[in-house]
Amino acid sequence: MTEIAISAARSQLGDLVRRAAHGRETIALTDHGHVAALLVSPQVIEDLEDALAVADYQRRKAEGTLGEGVSHEEVGRMLGLRP
Repeated sequence: MTEIAISAARSQLGDLVRRAAHGRETIALTDHGHVAALLVSPQVIEDLEDALAVADYQRRKAEGTLGEGVSHEEVGRMLGLRP
């Protein structure tokens, strides 16, 4: 993770955002030496959300608290793909 002071980041903001977005680099913006905010790629956040959803599903499955699901056939009917 790259750290940069907010005061220095002002003049480099465009470059920093591109580095985070395209290089999947995390940029930490610091204020008086403390991390105040992070610039991260949206893909990183999406990957984390996906991993969290899978972990939650696995936890509920292990606990036996998944509840009743919707069958593949029923989803097809709901989408108008099956009669």
